Amino acid sequence: MGISILLYVIVVIVVILLLASARMVAIIGGQQVGIVERKLFGARLPSDRVVALPGQIGIQARILGPGLHLFFPFLFIVRVDNLVTIGENQVGIIESIDGRPLDPGEIFGRVVTGHNHFQDAEAFLKNEGQKGIQTETLPPGLYRVNSYLFKITVMDAITIPAGSIGIVNAAAGQPLDQGRLYAKSVPGHNNYQDGEAFLEQGGQKGPQLDILRPGRYRINLRMFDVKVTPAIDVPSGKVGIVTANDGEELPENELIAKTIQGHDMFQNAAAFLMNGGQRGPQLDVLTPGKFYINPLMFSVQTSDALTVNQGQVAVIISNVGKQPAVPVSTGEPKANDDTVDDFNAEKYVVTEGYRGIQRTVLGPGNFYLNLLAYRPIIINTTNTTIDWDDAADTKFDSLNVNSKDGFALKVGVKVVIRVLPDQSPYLVSRIGSIENLITNVIHPLIDSSFRNQASTASAMQFLQDRHEQQDQALKRAVNELSKYHVEVLSVLISNIVLPPELMETQTNKVLALQRQSMFDEQRNSEQKRIAMEKTKAEADKQATLVAAQIDVQVAEQIKQKTIAIAQGEAERIRLEGQGEADKILAIGKNTAQAYELTRQAVTPEGLVSIELMKLIAGGSIKITPEILINGGGEGAGALVNAVLAKLMKSNLQLPLQQQPQE
Repeated sequence: MGISILLYVIVVIVVILLLASARMVAIIGGQQVGIVERKLFGARLPSDRVVALPGQIGIQARILGPGLHLFFPFLFIVRVDNLVTIGENQVGIIESIDGRPLDPGEIFGRVVTGHNHFQDAEAFLKNEGQKGIQTETLPPGLYRVNSYLFKITVMDAITIPAGSIGIVNAAAGQPLDQGRLYAKSVPGHNNYQDGEAFLEQGGQKGPQLDILRPGRYRINLRMFDVKVTPAIDVPSGKVGIVTANDGEELPENELIAKTIQGHDMFQNAAAFLMNGGQRGPQLDVLTPGKFYINPLMFSVQTSDALTVNQGQVAVIISNVGKQPAVPVSTGEPKANDDTVDDFNAEKYVVTEGYRGIQRTVLGPGNFYLNLLAYRPIIINTTNTTIDWDDAADTKFDSLNVNSKDGFALKVGVKVVIRVLPDQSPYLVSRIGSIENLITNVIHPLIDSSFRNQASTASAMQFLQDRHEQQDQALKRAVNELSKYHVEVLSVLISNIVLPPELMETQTNKVLALQRQSMFDEQRNSEQKRIAMEKTKAEADKQATLVAAQIDVQVAEQIKQKTIAIAQGEAERIRLEGQGEADKILAIGKNTAQAYELTRQAVTPEGLVSIELMKLIAGGSIKITPEILINGGGEGAGALVNAVLAKLMKSNLQLPLQQQPQE
């Protein structure tokens, strides 16, 4: 049994080999396809055809799949070809060498149904598939395609890397609209991967508005040319200024296109045009970031963002907006017109939405400003110092002035000014900028002020009246610069340089005064030294002085005590004397009265005798002498009488002469 099966197999193989050698059998492998050519016994091909349908002589549209195929020798010839392989990142571009001719104006064969990705060539031809490069492509996979009818070019799929875009140019489609530079956007073509939908939706030939964002696309590269280019990148601190290359015309007298909504930062060019976008410089800008913008439609230039530092404001001059009303010639703004702040230069200061100098300023910060539409002018709102001296880093040299007495002086001046933020727009309307103000107003003003002041004073007087000169210049500067909405904080003379010959005279005078001052100081020093020596001597004798002062104080106290005692004693004596006197007075009065009575009774001579006898009896008068001298006769008696008379006169005179007092 086993031997018979083996013999059977051998016979079959021999038969097949004989048939193959006689070209009566074709063996098609699993990765192959058979291309059949009919040599005899069939209809002739039409003159416009190169591939035969069933029953026609020529290379057949149908193909042979894998397996063993028998046919008559000399009637058919079979050629074996490999399958078409489209890799994962590839696309197959197909060109048919036969089919219905293209319609006038067409470049690519339209899509027909039923041919199963060109694997059924008979269906392709019967369904009026067109000759030429096909709109349809082959996605990744294996295809049994009649390689005689279809020339397949395997190409890499389009890869758009991150940070890039694909710019598309269509080789087929309708003509561009009149006046347009770029093809309109059409839906449904799946990022140009569906060429048939592109054409069916009215896609236009030429540069396309739509772009390809990062990704992989299987596009018919014979129908669409794709150029990979970097996306628009606006770095940090920059702003993107956009110019549209297509769109409606700008109105007359307009420099900047109007703002359009819905274009997603110019990344949707179709929406931009559909919503009435205008060609030319755009008002909207791009802030820092990456943007997938069609560079054919929009050109982007970057510039620095506006940075306003602390202590500054930005005055904005707008080139866009409504035209502000012009005040009438009467010198007054129009009624109900809030666009005009003040007349004259201030008439150009306007509110938001009008052209001109904007009333609202920008404070410190970063601003993404369209420098084509808005012109910023930076104004310092902190103190600004302007110097006139001979230093290398100052704007102006020292002022050269002439005094009244003909001397040439060099004057260094420092001026400090300030502009308030809300006054900055009016400053700009008047003079344009701080630099213009300094160069064209402040410098001539300060120069003329000091020239005029110096010409009315002598050189030395100008030097000596420095403070007054500053005040005069300050008053004039304040008055003049207030017209420019500028505050003047100070005008200072930092230096006055006199001529050498005048300086020498002044120096000599000062030296003389210094010498005199020195002598005065020496004199004062000597006087102080004398005072010091005196103080030192007093200090050395301080103990003695203190003791003496204490003694003086003690003596003064003793004196005061003695005086007090004496005064007390005197008062006592006075009082005692007064009492005694009163007593004596009383006794005298009584005695006088007694005498008066006695006198009246015994006569004055008798009274004298009585009193004398009392004195002798009382011992007050001695009549017996201690030493007795005897004399003769009448002489002794006379002496006694004389003594008695004397005694009586001395002792009794008062009572005898005075009258008794009542």
